Amino acid sequence: MALADRLGGTPQLSPITVDLDEIQATVLRYRPEPYFGTHLMLHIADADAGRELVRRLVPHVASAADWWQADEAWISVAISYAGLVALGLPDDSLRSFPESFRVGMASRAEQLRDHGVNAPANWDKPFGTGEIHIGVSVFSGSEQTWRQTMDTARRQCQVAGVMVVTEQDFGAQPDSRNSMGYKDSIGQPAIEGCGVEALPGQGRPIKAGEFILGYPGESGQLLPMPCPDLLGRNGTFLGLRKYQTRVGTFNRFLREHAASEQERELLAAKLVGRWRSGAPLTLAPTRDDPALGADPRRNDDFTYADDPQGHRVPLGSHMRRMNPRDTTMTQLADVNIHRIIRRSTTYGAPYDPDAISDSDDEIARGIHFLFISAKAMATLEFLQQEWVNNGNFMDLGDERDPTIGLQEEGATFTIPREPVRRRIHDIHTFNVLRGGEYFFLPSLSALKWIGNLDHAAGARH
Repeated sequence: MALADRLGGTPQLSPITVDLDEIQATVLRYRPEPYFGTHLMLHIADADAGRELVRRLVPHVASAADWWQADEAWISVAISYAGLVALGLPDDSLRSFPESFRVGMASRAEQLRDHGVNAPANWDKPFGTGEIHIGVSVFSGSEQTWRQTMDTARRQCQVAGVMVVTEQDFGAQPDSRNSMGYKDSIGQPAIEGCGVEALPGQGRPIKAGEFILGYPGESGQLLPMPCPDLLGRNGTFLGLRKYQTRVGTFNRFLREHAASEQERELLAAKLVGRWRSGAPLTLAPTRDDPALGADPRRNDDFTYADDPQGHRVPLGSHMRRMNPRDTTMTQLADVNIHRIIRRSTTYGAPYDPDAISDSDDEIARGIHFLFISAKAMATLEFLQQEWVNNGNFMDLGDERDPTIGLQEEGATFTIPREPVRRRIHDIHTFNVLRGGEYFFLPSLSALKWIGNLDHAAGARH
């Protein structure tokens, strides 16, 4: 499926008020379907070598210009705080980044509710160690262009003093399903000034400053950004969280609480808010509708106005938690300031509906949850504290997100219905956190600035 098809065909264009030529393509380009790609994580042992690497990569980093019609593969470059230090950025620039970014995701485990099996002590190395400095990602709509573009990326990364510390291919799942068997990457926010009219169901475009630094946000104000202006403007923050999917545990849960395949699929849909095809329960409440799920002009075009109690889409379902839309919440929040751009990628073995053993849980298979926001760190902490690992905002007590929440023993999931609700007990943690990092996604001009910092300008005081 071409990128234009992800927008329902030729999109309606609108005025452009952001610098598309400066913004990295990954910020606005939808992930293609099918999709192929690789995440390369690099360590810089020498600042000069790191800056040479950046200079070599810049000509190959795609911008967001005409993002709605570009179908070729693209490369993105993201830099961790440890990476910015390793590259020799001036002290005043380093101090201008938010504290949560400077200390890193692992150090914010308490605020992120990353406890127990999700604690940083259990993460795959080198996540959380400070060894990951630069993330180079390749996205493609075909295997051929992916391999060709990866060859280009690898050649540019062959710099003495730069080491690959981890590498992960992703994509190529049947029907672009994720590791739990669901079509994903539906329901992206519309962004004001990006050149394309909102799709049905996206609602009014959200101010660009919520996602891209240097523009007013929903409050009408500019968010603080790194200095100098050339470094911060048109950049943004990217968070990565690597999840291992416990497919055996997930399938056993469905079988324990549903007697037939049809009932299991309905239960799976209730957990997420969509059938595995992507069709929303709001529009297909009793049976799947794959044609609806595949139609980007229909599969997100709904509200919850006719479902205030959650009889179609449970209030605690993953989709309703992550974007409550017009749901009346006990703890009020402006949904538009908590939206994120998602570029999640599935890695490892495809979903196996017949997997039911503990050993199936350990097969390398899962999701890289990639999210983009001008205030990614604060937004993720809010989501983790209030919407993922808490149910009070929906009057659900201590219930947690059924797909990415960290479940406690005896955890429950409520399915509202008449005359009596159904409360399912002993829901498990289906996706275990195996690592995470925060990155800065600089503009193309900022990448050039970083690459051309001389040793004196980057020297530490």
